[in-house]
Amino acid sequence: MSYLNYGIDRDLVERIKLKLKNPVYKERVKNLMNGVTKADLQNPNKVSRLLSQTAAALGEKLTAQQADGIIRFVIAQKIDPSNTFHLIKLWGMFR
Repeated sequence: MSYLNYGIDRDLVERIKLKLKNPVYKERVKNLMNGVTKADLQNPNKVSRLLSQTAAALGEKLTAQQADGIIRFVIAQKIDPSNTFHLIKLWGMFR
């Protein structure tokens, strides 16, 4: 299912993808995600905290509606960061 179905704006995604091509931003986000588990990504409070930290690291201001859509999207994907297939699937979604 597409992130667009969760009300996540394509322009926001493109802007973040562009920022993540910068090694400084990429390292910041990588450090934030270090040690995140599948259980963390199924917990709305933890996802919300990670989202806030990531948005701050990227210098992005998210509306409550954008944040809610992103949180619902992450939870719906049932992402397991230790599963290579899940990571490849995500990579394909945001190429």
